[in-house]
Amino acid sequence: MAAATKSVRVILVPLVLFLCAFLVSCGDDDDDQPGPDGLTEVVQPVSLPGPLEVACSNVAQDFTRLGADEDVTDYWEGLPADEDTGRYVTDLLADPDNTLIVTVTAPQDSDIYGDFAGQEIEFVVVVCYPTTDDNPRPDYPLNPPQTDVVVPHMQTGSEAPLFADESVRYPVVVFSHGYMGSPITDDYFFAISVLASHGYVVIAPFHGDLRFSNLMIEDLDDAIAVASNLENFTALQALRPLSISAALDLVLTHPQWQDHLDETRIGGFGASMGGETMLLLGGAGLTTSFFDLGSSWEQITLDERILAAVGYVPYFGQPILPAFGRDQDGLEGIDLPFLGISGTADTTAPITEAEEGISRLAGTRRLVALSGVTHEFDEAWAGDIFTWALTFLDAEVKGDQEAIDRLSTMGSVEGGVEDRVVLD
Repeated sequence: MAAATKSVRVILVPLVLFLCAFLVSCGDDDDDQPGPDGLTEVVQPVSLPGPLEVACSNVAQDFTRLGADEDVTDYWEGLPADEDTGRYVTDLLADPDNTLIVTVTAPQDSDIYGDFAGQEIEFVVVVCYPTTDDNPRPDYPLNPPQTDVVVPHMQTGSEAPLFADESVRYPVVVFSHGYMGSPITDDYFFAISVLASHGYVVIAPFHGDLRFSNLMIEDLDDAIAVASNLENFTALQALRPLSISAALDLVLTHPQWQDHLDETRIGGFGASMGGETMLLLGGAGLTTSFFDLGSSWEQITLDERILAAVGYVPYFGQPILPAFGRDQDGLEGIDLPFLGISGTADTTAPITEAEEGISRLAGTRRLVALSGVTHEFDEAWAGDIFTWALTFLDAEVKGDQEAIDRLSTMGSVEGGVEDRVVLD
């Protein structure tokens, strides 16, 4: 990454956060809480990046289509130009016939899918994977100087992926970025690249959240608009796991990919709202009403192909509006193995909400606290994040015995920030 510190760039339910400032304390510092007994081993951080070169699928774009005052990330994130003019990454694609695109039909349920019930919605997908050390395909810069992201060894035209070992079926990670992000936004793409460099094929849709609900509130009119269309915020959340499952369907059956992926070893990684998305994939119930403070919730989907998931600063809602029903009841009995990595100073995704939610899970579960970390990503604690994440995924998805043994005693990672297990 170009800078040491970069915001995860998530702005979640500002109206609720505004209320929180007056009604409750939305953050909590768990630094002084004791951790579980027996988890005391301090492990060395994994290499960043990992040992394998990374290549990615075709996401070529025609940046000459950008207006003079337009930012390319507005298209990646789905920010409309105005009330009548939508924008999405499909508008920039230079080679759509050779880009992975999936269509999701929103169920005919306006209580959950709001204005989008019954609509067909496109989601662009990028896949990054381990490649050969001598892959000759050039890297693809994404519209400098607006961004400094470079897609490594990007496929062009109808080129097939070049895997590090053509005879291997690779484990898969589905990746869900945070609200107001995209898989090719700096921090998220860094995470995708790290996972791929450690041997996973990473499948990541552009959620384009702002197509469904723009929660940026700058004045009273914005607040009224959000409050009067809260069902579209529910739609935004509900469409995310559907797009993940559809992307997985697409890639697992694609002639260029299907013989190289192990459909029996699939995990997930989500950041912020992406963490919520992972749990929805596991069958969790989503809060569907904002006027009864979360007492109403409903299961959105269940994708049993996902064996385990990791959430970095995972979003479980706010104290006055939990993401999974009142008291996180929508998580009760969910058996998806889940690792949460939360910051003790995070007020957007409070660790207290994560702890309450994860405590309700019935499968393997763990919550790791990063001391003093807010709702952001920084290279200073990248080793903590990915050592925990890869150990958990290697254990739960790959079934790697060394990772299983390490996880059974692992209490923290050497270096980085202070990290410790607060729930196991």
